[in-house]
Amino acid sequence: MPADSIEHVIVLMLENRSFDHMLGVFQQIYPDLNGIPPGGSAHFDLDSKTGKQYQQLPNTERCLNPSPLHEHRDVMLQISKSMGGFIDDYATVPGSKEADYLAVMGYYPMDFLPVLHTLAKNFTICDQWFCSLPGPTWPNRFFVHSATCNGHVSMPDGFYHPDVPALHQPQDTIYNRLQDKGISWGIFHNGLSQALLLEKLWDHPLHFHPIERFYEMCKAPDDPNYPLPKYCFLEPAFRGPAEDDQHPPADVMNGEILIAKVYNAVRSSDIWNKCLLVVTYDEHGGFYDHVVPGPATPPDSHTDEFAFDIYGPRVPALLISPRAPKNVVHTTFDHTSILRYVEDKWGLTPLTARDAKAASIGSVLDFTGPLRADTPTSVQPLITAPVAVPSDSASLMNHEQGLLSFARYLDAAMIHNSTQAMAGAVGRLQKEYQQGLDAKIDVAKERFHLFLQGTITHMKGYMRDGKTGEKAPIKQSP
Repeated sequence: MPADSIEHVIVLMLENRSFDHMLGVFQQIYPDLNGIPPGGSAHFDLDSKTGKQYQQLPNTERCLNPSPLHEHRDVMLQISKSMGGFIDDYATVPGSKEADYLAVMGYYPMDFLPVLHTLAKNFTICDQWFCSLPGPTWPNRFFVHSATCNGHVSMPDGFYHPDVPALHQPQDTIYNRLQDKGISWGIFHNGLSQALLLEKLWDHPLHFHPIERFYEMCKAPDDPNYPLPKYCFLEPAFRGPAEDDQHPPADVMNGEILIAKVYNAVRSSDIWNKCLLVVTYDEHGGFYDHVVPGPATPPDSHTDEFAFDIYGPRVPALLISPRAPKNVVHTTFDHTSILRYVEDKWGLTPLTARDAKAASIGSVLDFTGPLRADTPTSVQPLITAPVAVPSDSASLMNHEQGLLSFARYLDAAMIHNSTQAMAGAVGRLQKEYQQGLDAKIDVAKERFHLFLQGTITHMKGYMRDGKTGEKAPIKQSP
């Protein structure tokens, strides 16, 4: 086997788009890609109540509102009847209308997404990348971090749902494995980090950074004070005026800005010749894809809610590197294929049976030939500034509600035995109730920030050192 020359692995995971919807049109370039033929798709879905058919056609809707559903029960309906339940499921969404059915079924024309499509033309498209289970955001994101979701397939409902702590994700993560091996890692976020739901990461607040720090680190990746970690996971803005996760009703073009910023930062960095950037999506978000998910290896024995023996629908996935050929690959991947590559690269023990059996994304990289010198030096999005997302409560999705709930849970943990912290928490709560949804989001970000800055010391005083297991004082994040 030729030596793997990749030193930095960077993962950007966006939200809620299917493969056909975003990249299916690339069958025009690659005839063997399993997508939309040049003459148009023959696939359609049926409204079982009216008998009317809705074809898979080009569509340029950027901000579909209301969003399709993607809870476990919805996805199971969507993939039933050989991927024949998408229209029936969208018809149950409050506020949905027949005029939007074509957007659920549709796919973006070639070059409508100038950033994603330019990268797809120049790097490796994975046309058999499935989300890890037929379900929503949180469980699938847990898989990319830990190769399991500890048996939970649903999202919490409501702003302050009492069951958020009961989701209980105590498992080891890829970050714990990296920590034990002395491999640097970092999670970069936009104020609300979904990864922080994983309990084993609570001991590592210094590894969480604002995403702007990623761009700064790319400019000086070997800075002895703030070097770019070997493994970076990037989270989009899940909420706020500049939401860029591509989760409807956020403008899909906002995500194009994010992808461009990440690619341009990496491409202009000294790490470019020794890095791999993975751009993928947590789940399909209720958008149509014609490929029936295949069988999957259950990760563990937590199967009370679901057997975890099939994948969810396909999602877009690109491998971007001077070592990533300009082609399409048909290897079956899921989110744990990233973990398998990282484990093989740095000699880490698999987390579960799922990543132990997963195909490694490293298997389709080219380490034998010379570094590619024909890659784009930069990419440019269609718009230069994000389009604001409607700030009405109806547009707040379950995963966003869940993050607000979790932020309040963090606040409750931090106020224990601290009069000062309790007073601050009461003030934040009052602000939420008095100033509406935008204030809830701002306050949630404040709670995450306080937690990561070490306010948890009011509760425990100390946290365990990630390497030694010994108690050690919290340090302020730089």
